[in-house]
Amino acid sequence: MKRREFITLIGGAAAWPLAARAQQAMPVIGLLHPASPDKFVDRLRGFRQGLKDAGYVEGENVTIEYRWADNQLDRLPALAAELVRRQVAVIAAPGGPVPALAAKSATAAIPVVFLVAEDPVRLGLVASLARPGGNLTGINFFNAELSAKRLELLRSLVPGAARVAVLVNPANAATTETTVRDLQPAAGAMGLQIQILKASSSREIDTAFETIVRSRLDALFLALDTVFADRRVQLVHLASRHAIPAAYALRDFVEAGGLMSYGTNFIDAYRQVGVYTGRILKGAKPTDLPIVQSSKFELVINHQTARILGLTVPASLLATADEVIE
Repeated sequence: MKRREFITLIGGAAAWPLAARAQQAMPVIGLLHPASPDKFVDRLRGFRQGLKDAGYVEGENVTIEYRWADNQLDRLPALAAELVRRQVAVIAAPGGPVPALAAKSATAAIPVVFLVAEDPVRLGLVASLARPGGNLTGINFFNAELSAKRLELLRSLVPGAARVAVLVNPANAATTETTVRDLQPAAGAMGLQIQILKASSSREIDTAFETIVRSRLDALFLALDTVFADRRVQLVHLASRHAIPAAYALRDFVEAGGLMSYGTNFIDAYRQVGVYTGRILKGAKPTDLPIVQSSKFELVINHQTARILGLTVPASLLATADEVIE
């Protein structure tokens, strides 16, 4: 063997452990979510974009360990514990208060970035919005204001409505409590009566619609919940089948044929979670990262569905909508 070839061979062999160590040193993010991945492709794209904005690309200089609860919320504590044992560098928990609380209970050392609709101080996640304290920080959008506005928009679309069904998921206690508490004064101010209905499964959703039809309720207000997001086709189908005008929190429902949605732009919210996750990987401490107030909201109206329901969409709503589906 020639001397030059021998040196090249030795040099290449020496590089192998270096490459292995570099790969091993790649930081690992744990993503903890209450739902299933197939329904959140666009939002995950937003999360990865936020990471990229912060300088991280999955598979190149960061690894992501995914833990999905498939809407079995009682699995979240065990999944959070798995990520802690995996010794991830940071846990991203963008699926509401339940995964955030599960992560908080699982570790006081690993940083956690959450996305919640409720007040994170009231939930006990952080000490204050400006100085979170501890190992948690994240993104917040106040559901109270959004819920009241969504109910107002529903009333504009269905001016003759007097009684509105409010569908909540009792398994998600924090969101259910907040939704009911915030909607009651808003409904009273509009002269509306609300009837709370509960559902945590496909069968219970069917039963809720039977109640809506039997009680001759005028419209439906759907609470923000990952269980409902996973079952949006079923919910939209039932609303269409029974000619029930419904207001949703997510544009996904309107794209599936629902009447209207008003709420947070979740792709952007997930992007913000990705940005904060990336900043923590670069050395920022959660206690120094103030809670971000999500400020991108969107109104989406399905004009075709409105016509099928015999509703006239006010010109003012059509003009202010972020998107109108014809």
